[in-house]
Amino acid sequence: MNLPNKITVSRICLIPIFLIIMLVPFDWGAYTIGNVELPIQHLAGAIVFIIASATDWIDGHLARKHNLVTNLGKFLDPLADKLLVSAALITLVDLHFVSTWIAVVIISREFAVTGLRLVLAGTGEVSAAKMPGKIKMWMQVIAISAYLLHDVPFNLIHIPIAEISIWIALIFTIISGWDYFWKNREVFVNSK
Repeated sequence: MNLPNKITVSRICLIPIFLIIMLVPFDWGAYTIGNVELPIQHLAGAIVFIIASATDWIDGHLARKHNLVTNLGKFLDPLADKLLVSAALITLVDLHFVSTWIAVVIISREFAVTGLRLVLAGTGEVSAAKMPGKIKMWMQVIAISAYLLHDVPFNLIHIPIAEISIWIALIFTIISGWDYFWKNREVFVNSK
């Protein structure tokens, strides 16, 4: 397993750490910024989530720079993204930060695209993420991070960055899902 793939696996390994920090009832206190009380537990969860999310850029950069792009990496990288985002969104629903229906739409798209990728892999094709999917992923990361940080520092200038970015993420989730299925529709048309 090459270094980019090991970094991708580390992203998957950070998910249980994130969940423990966010869901085990620790009382670490809070830090007040402006008029927002930011629980230290949420700050710690945000740090782990942001580090895990940053590995997405690092593994991709290293794979392309050193010509280490593999089919395993093309499979593991989006899977790690989907697992991380799904775990974070379910956590945010549990904390009453994100509406259940938004999380369901986003996670459903992730399952659907993963299923399509498995069908494509069965035909010998491995499809890497396209630009709408990358925008979708980064908007999800921004939204989740902003929710975990209670919109700090944007709360100081009264910009609800978490709400804005989750809606943009939702729009790109739908667009990128549609794009992915439309571009690969022949797999269904030509199947028996």
